[in-house]
Amino acid sequence: MTIAIFDYRHLWLTIMAYVILQVPPFYRCRAFCGSRRFHGLCMLALVTHPDYDIPLPDGHRFPATKFSKLITSLHDQGLFGHFTPVTPTAATPDDLGLVHCPDYIAAIAEGRLPEEALRVLGLKWSSVLRNRSFLAVNGTMLAARHALAHGLACHAAGGTHHAHFDYGAGFCVFNDLAFTARRLIVEGAVRSVLILDCDVHQGDGTARILADDPAIFTCSLHCRNNYPARKATSDLDIEIEPGTGDDDYLRIVEMVLKRLAEDESCQPDLVLYDAGVDVHADDRLGNLALSHDGILARDKMVIQHFRGRHIPIATVIGGGYGHDIDEVAYRHSLVFRAAHASTSTGKG
Repeated sequence: MTIAIFDYRHLWLTIMAYVILQVPPFYRCRAFCGSRRFHGLCMLALVTHPDYDIPLPDGHRFPATKFSKLITSLHDQGLFGHFTPVTPTAATPDDLGLVHCPDYIAAIAEGRLPEEALRVLGLKWSSVLRNRSFLAVNGTMLAARHALAHGLACHAAGGTHHAHFDYGAGFCVFNDLAFTARRLIVEGAVRSVLILDCDVHQGDGTARILADDPAIFTCSLHCRNNYPARKATSDLDIEIEPGTGDDDYLRIVEMVLKRLAEDESCQPDLVLYDAGVDVHADDRLGNLALSHDGILARDKMVIQHFRGRHIPIATVIGGGYGHDIDEVAYRHSLVFRAAHASTSTGKG
């Protein structure tokens, strides 16, 4: 496996993010997010990589080709051209040591996870899985850097929130959300981060890894009766009843956004938004009842809320499951539609 030690192409993003952070928030947002003219010039990054798909047997519960199918869906809908595609390089084992056990990282890199660990992970080890895992975790980091530089960016993968410090679970190898948040804080690029997780499943790995990190606020909106059976404790957990549909769900999201805005312990320099679509009524592993319109309305609400507050936001796609992978890919495309709409209408 070839893993890049450092990528100088992205150094300017770190420098720009640091410079922006030194400007008072009002003037920062006026300069970088506050005008219709800026939105017309703003680079809206879409982070993706051709090696994100995973070879899995037919019938596997994880739709392993949804990443490439998402890009195809964005092309088919005429959305892809509104974004600037950018490609991540692989994270290093040392990088991931910020949030994961070195022995676990080495076991992934060397293909020596025991059978029980693979069962909990839910995936069969392969060199493709190894390589994409080191890539995808850095994809969310790259999206966050672009969000800090431009106000908004989207990752066509990510949201692996069931990965814990020393083991993977629920199809999640490395925790991209915890890694991105902690690394940016360690670098000094941001002082605080909000992880807003709207996947149907609780972000248990994220909550446990970051439990003692006061600079990172974890918020999970998830179905009460769903995986994982043993829930973690986030800074804010919102448990939603099975069968909840569009109207009630959107009222809950609106309430949570208001609550976060009023919480003095949650004043982030960056939001990482997990836009999981396993909240859809037809999702294979979800117990909620949202429609396409409901998911799109949620994503627009979240993105416009934080852009209206002049807080940079990076989106990841999170979970989404079904036998029709093209349909799953379409559901994942909705957050990209919401992102494009937020810039084209001058919101924020």
